[in-house]
Amino acid sequence: MGKILITLLMVSTYALASDSGHMSSDIVQRTVNFLLFVGLVWYLVAEPVKNYFVSRSKGIADELQKVQEKLKETIARKNEALDQISDAEKFKAELQITSKKENKIINDNIMAQCDFELENIVKQNASLMDFLQRKMVRNVVEETLEEVLAQASESFNKEAMANIILKKVA
Repeated sequence: MGKILITLLMVSTYALASDSGHMSSDIVQRTVNFLLFVGLVWYLVAEPVKNYFVSRSKGIADELQKVQEKLKETIARKNEALDQISDAEKFKAELQITSKKENKIINDNIMAQCDFELENIVKQNASLMDFLQRKMVRNVVEETLEEVLAQASESFNKEAMANIILKKVA
């Protein structure tokens, strides 16, 4: 069919385009020639142009589909990230509660240990004070006895002994 159409177009082009030597208006022949030219161009160019625009439309549709898939994937990732954020916030709240409880337990243990050590220090201090007080009393008694014995050789009377004891006690 294409060969017949091309042959017909060529023959009609020569037939209508020939100049017969008269000066009449050739608008009809020019119009027919133009229509034949447009038809020939349409016949030769229409299919590739259609194919180009169809493939272009398909390419745009494919790109749009890819963009929509990426958008869906991005939305899914966003929702997943929001879920992870909410889980992290829940974990944070639980961790704060747990850490406060652990802090209270550790604080109570430390305070109990400190109270126990404080009681031990007080007991040790009391024992040390008793020991030092007995040692001081013993030293005073020894000094007093030494003075009394030293003075015993001179004159040992009750008045001298009372004076010595009063001096040491004061």
